[in-house]
Amino acid sequence: MGNCGTREESAVVSNAQVQQLHLSSLTAKTAAGEKKHNRSVSDLSDISTPRHNFEDARKNTLLYTHVIAFTLYELETITKSFRSDYILGEGGFGTVYKGYIDENVRVGLKSLPVAVKVLNKEGLQGHREWLTEVNFLGQLRHPNLVKLIGYCCEDDHRLLVYEFMFRGSLENHLFRKATVPLSWATRMMIALGAAKGLAFLHNAERPVIYRDFKTSNILLDSDYTAKLSDFGLAKAGPQGDETHVSTRVMGTYGYAAPEYVMTGHLTARSDVYSFGVVLLELLTGRKSVDKTRPGKEQSLVDWARPKLNDKRKLLQILDPRLESQYSVRAAQKACSLAYYCLSQNPKARPLMSDVVETLEPLQSCDGAEVSSFGPSNGGAGPFAMSGISDYRMRQRFSNNVGPGATCRSPNPNCSPGAAAACRVR
Repeated sequence: MGNCGTREESAVVSNAQVQQLHLSSLTAKTAAGEKKHNRSVSDLSDISTPRHNFEDARKNTLLYTHVIAFTLYELETITKSFRSDYILGEGGFGTVYKGYIDENVRVGLKSLPVAVKVLNKEGLQGHREWLTEVNFLGQLRHPNLVKLIGYCCEDDHRLLVYEFMFRGSLENHLFRKATVPLSWATRMMIALGAAKGLAFLHNAERPVIYRDFKTSNILLDSDYTAKLSDFGLAKAGPQGDETHVSTRVMGTYGYAAPEYVMTGHLTARSDVYSFGVVLLELLTGRKSVDKTRPGKEQSLVDWARPKLNDKRKLLQILDPRLESQYSVRAAQKACSLAYYCLSQNPKARPLMSDVVETLEPLQSCDGAEVSSFGPSNGGAGPFAMSGISDYRMRQRFSNNVGPGATCRSPNPNCSPGAAAACRVR
């Protein structure tokens, strides 16, 4: 992208490709400049207009197969000069605005509501994170990753344009008191979708480590499809004989894996730990860190993990708002999965492809065994509660460790199709 390029070692898109994208941006900018005085803001579409609906938006999103280089003028226009009442939210990167693109913005564009993220020039995250997002999301496509529609790089302005996610973040649905509590079925569906997104990244041709998996970065579509967003901290994973990537410790307190925080050694298993934290938030309805709670309950992992492998104590940690929406067996399986994802030993954590296969059966409670809790299993681990010994499950997970480990599912998107390697039955 001309001045947008950098020597980012983890970049998926080459500098040559980036520069080509910038040339397209300059061409579009020139064309827009010629039209600038021939049209008014009132000629352009507003996201608040009723003519779009969920289904149309979903269909039109599929038509955007290439990343578009937008001009700053175009993005100023669709956000009404970044008007305050168009703000969707704010984060470390900057402010996110709603917008609406169609043929009035540029000939050939299909009608689509979008989210426009504007880099805060004074913020902690900057050009490097912006370029990382363009590099990764510009190349990676998956139903559980937010689609990057386009970008803008003019002078010192850095913007990203994403598909609009109608239901916002998982964080808001879980922790805002005014919202209707998510049902057990919806929570398990969200967990599966997010797991598929991570599994896809970990099993890409060159693995990608997400590094900032948390509820605020999981966005929900109109039908509660979970999609990962905000790839500013993502890193290309280890290759060949490498066992990890050494990097500056970044991420969010309460979600980062302990070994990563201590050593700066980043692996795909670091993401698995973060997934375990989010799964625990889904199960309990509690935040990963909550300073308003009593001292021993402020860290969700420290408080809840010891209870995950105790049948009697499971009831103490599950979100009371879920009431009786789940079977005991389903609760045991979900808690068992969280227990292993949160292991202090990275090698004892499952692969994300294994996580996907474990969550698949939890999408339906038909025929699930509903029974009261029996006597405690003593020293047996949580998978023993579901009919698989703690030792056997540890062996299955440990055997998958190593730089050459890959997803055993034949589906490139890592949706389970073959026999489950680590499925809890």
